[in-house]
Parts: sequence; C-alpha cells; structure tokens
Amino acid sequence: MDLFGKSNKTPPTAGPPTDEQNLQGKKRKYAGALEAASKNQVRLQNVHWENGKILIRGEAPSEDAKSKVWDAVKAVNAGANPQDATIDITVVKGQGGPAGGAQAPGRTYTVQAGDTLSKISKQFYGNANDYMTIFNANKDKLKDPDKIQPGQQLTIPPKS
Repeated sequence: MDLFGKSNKTPPTAGPPTDEQNLQGKKRKYAGALEAASKNQVRLQNVHWENGKILIRGEAPSEDAKSKVWDAVKAVNAGANPQDATIDITVVKGQGGPAGGAQAPGRTYTVQAGDTLSKISKQFYGNANDYMTIFNANKDKLKDPDKIQPGQQLTIPPKS
C-alpha cells in the first residue's frame, strides 16, 4: 500500500490465449460449417488446433455433402478460402462419385498458406519424403514441386 491507501501492485494481465482457447474461438467462428457437417452426415475425424490453425478433417457421404460444408466455410470467409483453418473433407470411397469408377482415386486437399508438398505428405502419409507421390499425381496443375499456391486443390493419391 502506498501513502494514500492504494495498492501499488499492478493487476495481473492475461497472457496470450492457450491452444484450447484458440480452438474454442475458431469452433465458434466455424460453427456453421461444423453444423453443416453434422446435418449432411459428414463424419468428423479431427477437430483440433494444429500449427496455429483449426484443423477440421472428415469424410462426407457424397460430393454434395462436401460442397455444403465448403459453402458454409466460405460463408464465414466472404467466399475466400480460410487462412486460419485447414479443412480436409474427403468423400467416402465408392460413394458420391460417378458410376463406373470415373472418379479419380485418392482424396483432395486445398493448399493453405505456409504449406509445402513435404508438409502435406507428412500429414497424409506420415513421411515428408513421399512428396513426389503428390507432385506426380498433380502434374496437370503443378510444374515445380517447390511452387504450390494457397487455394490450389491437389489430389492426394493412396500411398502405394
């Protein structure tokens, strides 16, 4: 206490938000997308905080269900791909695609800011050195494995 009876201690200040606080905030932001996933029978596999972003990964029963989730994500971000989230919704194999096996094998991934093929390879295959598998499956879109852009849709083939 000082001479006038006031405390000379400064009140504690809040520190930076924890990962859990960040996750809860992003869950609130993307509540519409999570609700769209639930309404469209998208089976969520992961909803957690990773690399400074919310990661939402799931399997949709059809392309239509996947599109509805993406519409909800883009509604939150004024039609743009999110910079604060990694969204990976795949369609369950054998469902939602054209008849006769015309659908390309594997799943798709939307490149996020800061991604590299090695990072994506590590995420899907558990080994960053398998990046050429992704590059080779996307030669129609990529000319150099070191040059990918946020927003690109890449095919992630099954690991051979």
